[in-house]
Amino acid sequence: MTSEFVHLHNHSDYSLLDGAQRVDQLVNTIDDLKMDTVALTEHGNMFSVIPFYKQVKRVGIKPIIGCEIYVSIGSRFEKKARSDGGWGNNHLILLAQNFTGYRNLMKLVTAGYLEGFYYRPRIDLELLEKYSDGLICLSACLKGEVPEKMLNGDFKGAKRSALRFAEIFPDRYYLEIQNHGIPEEITNIENMRKLAHDLSLPLVCTNDAHYAQKDHWEAHDIHICLGTGKERNDPNRLRYATPEFYFKSQDEMFKLFEEFPEAIENTNRIAETINVELEMGDYHLPNFPIPEDAPNQDPDEYLKDLAHSGAEKLYGEVTPKIKKQLDHELEVIRNMGFAGYFLITADFVQYAKDKKIPVGPGRGSAAGSIVSYSLGITSIDPLKHNLLFERFLNPNRVSLPDIDIDFCIERRGEVIDYIKTQYGERSVTQIITFGTMKAKQVVRDVGRVMGYSYGEVDRIAKAIPDDLNITLDDAIVKSSQFRELAENEYKELIDHSRVLEGMHRHASIHAAGVVIAPGELTDYVPLYKSSTDDITTQYDMKGLEDLGLLKMDFLGLRNLTVIDKTLKLINAKGEEIDIEKISFDESKVYELFASGLTIGVFQFESSGMREFLKKLKPSVIADLIAMNALYRPGPMSNIDNFISRKHGKKRIDYPHPSLEPILEETYGIIVYQEQVMEIAHEIAGFTLAEADIMRRAMGKKDKKLMNELSVKFVEGAQNKGLSKGKAEEIYSLIEKFAQYGFNKSHSTAYAYVAYQTAWLKTFFPAEFMSANLTSEMSTIERVVTLINECKKLGIEVMPPDINVSHIYFSPIDDNAISYGLNAIKNVGEKALENILENRDQEGTFNSVYDLCSRVDQQKVNKRVLESLVKSGAMDSLSGSRAQKYQAIDYAIHYGQKFQNGDNKNQVDLFGNAEGDSVLIKIPDLPSVDDWVEKERLGFEKEVLGLYVTGHPLLEHSEDLEEFTTVDFTDKFNLSKNETITVGGMITRVMRKYDRRNRPMAFFEMDCIGGHVEVIAFSDCFAQYEGLIENEKVVFVRGKPSDNSDFSDLKVIADEIFPVEKARALLSGKLVIRFNSGEVAPEDIDKLFEVARGYPGECNLVFHLPNKNGSRRPLRILAHNIKVSSDKDFIRHLRHQYGKDNVWVE
Repeated sequence: MTSEFVHLHNHSDYSLLDGAQRVDQLVNTIDDLKMDTVALTEHGNMFSVIPFYKQVKRVGIKPIIGCEIYVSIGSRFEKKARSDGGWGNNHLILLAQNFTGYRNLMKLVTAGYLEGFYYRPRIDLELLEKYSDGLICLSACLKGEVPEKMLNGDFKGAKRSALRFAEIFPDRYYLEIQNHGIPEEITNIENMRKLAHDLSLPLVCTNDAHYAQKDHWEAHDIHICLGTGKERNDPNRLRYATPEFYFKSQDEMFKLFEEFPEAIENTNRIAETINVELEMGDYHLPNFPIPEDAPNQDPDEYLKDLAHSGAEKLYGEVTPKIKKQLDHELEVIRNMGFAGYFLITADFVQYAKDKKIPVGPGRGSAAGSIVSYSLGITSIDPLKHNLLFERFLNPNRVSLPDIDIDFCIERRGEVIDYIKTQYGERSVTQIITFGTMKAKQVVRDVGRVMGYSYGEVDRIAKAIPDDLNITLDDAIVKSSQFRELAENEYKELIDHSRVLEGMHRHASIHAAGVVIAPGELTDYVPLYKSSTDDITTQYDMKGLEDLGLLKMDFLGLRNLTVIDKTLKLINAKGEEIDIEKISFDESKVYELFASGLTIGVFQFESSGMREFLKKLKPSVIADLIAMNALYRPGPMSNIDNFISRKHGKKRIDYPHPSLEPILEETYGIIVYQEQVMEIAHEIAGFTLAEADIMRRAMGKKDKKLMNELSVKFVEGAQNKGLSKGKAEEIYSLIEKFAQYGFNKSHSTAYAYVAYQTAWLKTFFPAEFMSANLTSEMSTIERVVTLINECKKLGIEVMPPDINVSHIYFSPIDDNAISYGLNAIKNVGEKALENILENRDQEGTFNSVYDLCSRVDQQKVNKRVLESLVKSGAMDSLSGSRAQKYQAIDYAIHYGQKFQNGDNKNQVDLFGNAEGDSVLIKIPDLPSVDDWVEKERLGFEKEVLGLYVTGHPLLEHSEDLEEFTTVDFTDKFNLSKNETITVGGMITRVMRKYDRRNRPMAFFEMDCIGGHVEVIAFSDCFAQYEGLIENEKVVFVRGKPSDNSDFSDLKVIADEIFPVEKARALLSGKLVIRFNSGEVAPEDIDKLFEVARGYPGECNLVFHLPNKNGSRRPLRILAHNIKVSSDKDFIRHLRHQYGKDNVWVE
């Protein structure tokens, strides 16, 4: 070792919202300081262990794995407020000396979260005694038990504590001293000097580094405020007293502790005694519990039996080709030792199917395995679609197979519970993931802490482009507006934000990941418990893979839930559909794809994809598989070529005749990774395993390996009779496409789900759209999109109605859907269950008083009733919305009296002889004016997120209908060069940057009778940016984009102007058409008399019947008058000459 001093007490950003340095920054800092060993001791957790271990190993630095743990004062199970106001814990540093210590540290840290958590994850002395082996202990900072007692004047108590720790950690307990310029630390140093002398205990010095560089202290200070929820100027907040908590150099540490050379030397001694090697590369797979009555207890043989019997059921006759492939795969699985993995997966998939939990047909490369298909893990026949096993499991590249399974999003938890039951709660858990501070988030967080107003911070954050994963540095380059803010008024805010950007902010649960260990999880990984009591690993998905633990993705796929709900709705009307047995040759389904009506269809919803579908006109499942693979960055440039070849507009060329069988289904274009592998196999004689290695090398651009393989490829091709030039040409071709090629197995599986959803949409549209609306009811934008799609399908989505609607969206008949009451804000399922149960038992409700007298008012409270009225769900009850809203308090009071049985002396004259029916006078509804339309619609938007009984656009209807030049009732057939004008309300604005970093925008418009997507390129955006805001009513003048006959109109904007200026800007001439053969002079005189009352800038033009029989009218311009396009004038003319005979151009 060369370091004379070793940093033993340090924190990264995995000490969440405290440490202000990423692991890579920490490692780079130590490397820059020419130190060869470093410890990482997070607060109470081991989140950073794997990334830390890997990164220091990579640069040749020795890792010391540790933790600054919290030790409870008393038992870890005591969780009550203390009289001194503290949290009842002290700090202690533990460092793993060997693998036993590492394992014990995992046990302790786990217990801190699972057993002792009280404000902090705490352990106690009982646990320390039990798991002390292999651990080195330091007394910690001023919050340690020993220094705290001494600073409080309890020297005897400090001695007792130090001796107790020294007993628990014989020859492994050190008294820690720090010097950050804090007065208490100077006192503590003297206390520790005396205690070390009295007890013959060694001293060690540390610096408690929380950030990499001294000038990061302010960013760290802000970080602390984020963690404590305080503003920086709060005098009562937690703060670090000095800016000295950074990684100091050896010289700086020598200078600080020159009186304590032994404390410096002991850092080195400790480091020399430490040697922890984590096992990476080995697999730790659980044993599958083979049934006792199975004919064979050997996992490989049991798997073989299951696979062969499964193949017989699926194929009927197991042909030699099927048997050969099956036996080949089983042999590879046996040699790689993965039989248990397949058995485990098949078992929980079968459990899901037995419990009627929807399972996807497969995802990823697993669909390329006939063993997976035979076991029921996937439902795609790999032989039918020419999928390759070696793309999934390569005998030349030993790595755990990756079988990700899609389940119904609402029931995946049941499968995870089954896994826990099967393998034990202590062996199965979910996986942690960490949220980081991204560009906009960090600016908002830092701005809030620094005391900026919400409006200011919001303005800065909105100046950051919406690009995926954009950084602040990228934003400064891309956005001139953001650059201006960052370099001037808000420089300090942005500078601090740049330091903290990318740091971990919080821990949460991975959406899909589950880990299964072969025994106790805590023998392999520490565990964490969230504030909601969810238990996860402390290592993330990547860390678990590195340790060789079995992790699986149990993905929740919403579309499977939609399929399931659709089938249940179909079943409710007496029809039974087995979605697994539908025909994949239905022409009507492919017509749906070809029409672009694929909103709600899995993977085929985006406007770009719908555009290409219109051109492609898919006719077989292979077309859908290909489109799924092509529609992504890179290969997208091949789509037009693919379409032209399919429709015979371009010739299909093959570089060599032997490639035709491989590329025939994709019209001579390399689309799939599997095709790259097959070409190498066919042309150069590669085994499929070798071909997969080549594909991976090309995809990762591994030049060294690619150079080796290119020589082998060319030689192999020459041995098969190809010229060197042709071989090199083919290699170059596949090298180009391999970088973009997509996994055909995955594309096939998802094309199956896409087809199934399209099949349901084609034949059961009302049920399918109801299920979709229900699954998306919490996302208003999606609800609006789906309701628009319903209109295109001729299906009306009825407003919510408490007497008709159900909790979820449901079909009334083939042409109408009842609005789901659960989509109303503030109205929960429990309240709705109570209302609907009563409705089913006692009939419909006739008034708000009737409703309140019949429901459980603890569930159906005032807030629920207000939202039901605002949404219009009570419109079928007596009275106006305003009356019912005003009556809610009276109705609640009435309902309470009714349910309590008050006023029993009022006998109902219509009751029975026994007089058992009680009558309480029903109050009258208050006499109030109804809400005006704007107020009514505002309330609808508030609780539904959209307008259902009208639209604010309607107040501009005359202008919008007058000046919009497209007819939404007709199929668009517009020329790209045609200038059109469309008016409507702006929604869903997305600001982007073009290739030259100039701002532009995409936005949508709700129009009367239709919907428009608008692109405002940079020049247009620069001129009209102030008008491009959500909910502004504007007119857009521009040209249709390429897809002029598409289901949603797309316009490239040239001009944008507010609706208020439309008449002045768009009125060129006022046209009046006379239909009768003769127009009397007095008629013209009357018209001129009226027209003079409305002077303006419009030409007045008459259309008269043409006497020569031509259909084209005579156009006559009135030279002596110009008129206004005033609404009153036009209304008068339309009343006089007919609505269709007067218009503005």
